This record gives sequence, structure tokens and C-alpha cells, in this order.
Amino acid sequence: MSRVAFAIAALAFVALTLPASAQDQPVRVRGTVERMDGDLYIVKARNGGEVKVKLADNGTVVALTKASLADVKQGSYIGVSGMPQPDGSQKCLEIHIFPEAMRGAGDGHRPWDLQPSSTMTNGAVEQTSASADGQVLTLKYKDGEKKIVVPVDCPIVGYQPGDKSELKPGTPIFISAAQRQPDGTLVTPRVNVGRGIAPPM
Repeated sequence: MSRVAFAIAALAFVALTLPASAQDQPVRVRGTVERMDGDLYIVKARNGGEVKVKLADNGTVVALTKASLADVKQGSYIGVSGMPQPDGSQKCLEIHIFPEAMRGAGDGHRPWDLQPSSTMTNGAVEQTSASADGQVLTLKYKDGEKKIVVPVDCPIVGYQPGDKSELKPGTPIFISAAQRQPDGTLVTPRVNVGRGIAPPM
């Protein structure tokens, strides 16, 4: 994938963080591709329901690959889903390491729907340190910073160029910003495909 294509993907990611009216609210999909029906992907969602998804004509497929905490460096731009802790820190639920072309995507701290009360923080790693509970990352973003406690079992993924051919039955996917059409189908500018792993987002 070219830098330009990744930049387009970044814009799609940013779009989901912006306020939207109810009818324009982006739909997130976590699930597994079950089959194809013409240009529609039939996806079994995490909640057990079935949704029909179409990749936009200029849509992007991004592969998520397994990474490790060693890949998270000072200065890395990452996204962290976490659970707020009493001391104001966040207990990490998952980390995704953005490619350089996506630096700045979704910068900030906001609610997230991975679990009840969970959050998403996108920012640059300013500092790393060790603690009794695991590695601690200080994540800086435009309006502040958060301390992220990373347990040893926290899923960590990186981004790689993907291809539509990877959208085959049995493939786990995550869609962050699909738009519901009048007929109930979803159209998305981007699909995150798990390459050897299930997207943890």
C-alpha cells in the first residue's frame, strides 16, 4: 500500500472520532466473514447477528498482524483501548501500532465500545517504565496525556498493507466506520483484516 493509500485510511479512521448526527453515526462491526453474495460480504457479528457489508469503490483493506511490546518505542504513535483505573491511569486492553503515514490519526482520548466503560487513547509514546503490574507507557496527545499500564497478556498488533483477496470465509475483521444504507446494508471505506490473529479492537 502506498503512503497515499495509508493516508486515506487514516482519514477514514479519524472520521469515526468526529461528532455525527444520529442518522450519520458510523457503525462498527466486529465479526467474521461468512460468505460472499455478489459484491456484498456477509459477516457474522460478534453479537451473533448477521450484517451485509460492501467495501466502497475506493475502499482500503488493512491487515493487522501480531506485534509485541518490544515494537512499541519511545516516539511510536499508537492507539490504546483501555479501562479507567481509580488512580487515573488506563489498564490496557489492546494496542495497535500505527504506521508513520497514520501519525496523528484520531489523536486524543475518548469513549470506546470494546467493553462497557472502555476508552480509546491515540497518541505518541513519551516514556516507558516498568511497574509491578506491567510496563507503563506515558501517552501524549494534543489535549493531555495518559499513563497506560500494559499487562503481559495485552494483545498488540501492527498494520500492514492488505488486499481484498483476504476477505474470505472464516476471516476475522473489524470495521470502524461503516455507513448504514436505506436497505440496511453497510458501506465502509476500510476493513481491518486479521492476518493470523483476530483484530482485538
